[in-house]
Amino acid sequence: MGQTYDLIIIGAGPAGITASVYAARKRLNLMVITRDIGGQAAISGDIGNYTGYQFITGPDLAAKFEEHMRTYGITVKENEEVIEVKKIANAVSVKTDKEPYEARVVIVTSGKKSRELGVPGEREYKNRGISYCATCDAPLFSGKDVAVIGGGNSALDAALQLIKIARRIYIINITPALGGDAIMREKVIGSNIVIVYNNARVAAVIGDKLVKGIRIKREDREETLPVEGVFVEAGLVPNSEFVKDVEKNKLGEIKINSRNETSIPGIFAAGDVTDVPGKQIIIAAGEGSKATLNAFRYLAQTRS
Repeated sequence: MGQTYDLIIIGAGPAGITASVYAARKRLNLMVITRDIGGQAAISGDIGNYTGYQFITGPDLAAKFEEHMRTYGITVKENEEVIEVKKIANAVSVKTDKEPYEARVVIVTSGKKSRELGVPGEREYKNRGISYCATCDAPLFSGKDVAVIGGGNSALDAALQLIKIARRIYIINITPALGGDAIMREKVIGSNIVIVYNNARVAAVIGDKLVKGIRIKREDREETLPVEGVFVEAGLVPNSEFVKDVEKNKLGEIKINSRNETSIPGIFAAGDVTDVPGKQIIIAAGEGSKATLNAFRYLAQTRS
């Protein structure tokens, strides 16, 4: 098993990185385990509501976060997936797909992942026209007709990125009207290349080696839209399955109190993986700092 850390942070999005900076400043013996760095911030488009930056792109903000974390020389295990977190006696066991670790305290900041549509053709055409990241893949669809599936902020963000690139954009929204921020919504609706289908859902993705279209259902009729790209922005699900024993809500989000404590002493959580309302970068960062401050207090109270 090796050494027992004071703190292991799982995830390196805004919550995890902020938590690690606060922990380093408290001189804790810590480690960060993460599949990637930046979380949802790294795949966001233009950001205009993060305090201190009137405008910054998601990847640029994520790079700033990482740069800040790296200045403290924090041990970061990248490309490593946590498969189990479990309380053992006075410590917490963390098993990954590579090796086991142990810490006196763990902060789970593993965020959320894209929700799949669960329709025929989705898995077959994943990375063959179906994308879950407009920031990553929008440039591949220059001059093409595409569809964005969803009606919230993430869908609007994807559409705004694609407006500069695609020829035509269909937004397939399951609700009666688009949601999200009013400013983003107005920009999307105001574009002459965007067509919005409300009260609609995707029935299937069709193609031949690559995506050629989608079948959608509206009320009692079905129609086919000829598109070469499908951007799935139908919501997010929490990456919480590896923490089996903590209490969660019906969405799978980890329940926490005002001190970021879960139902198990020694296991804290912060950011989008929790039941805290308002899934925003700035909220996740604030929750990350709060989680470390409370974890530090817990360590001081339980140190033998």
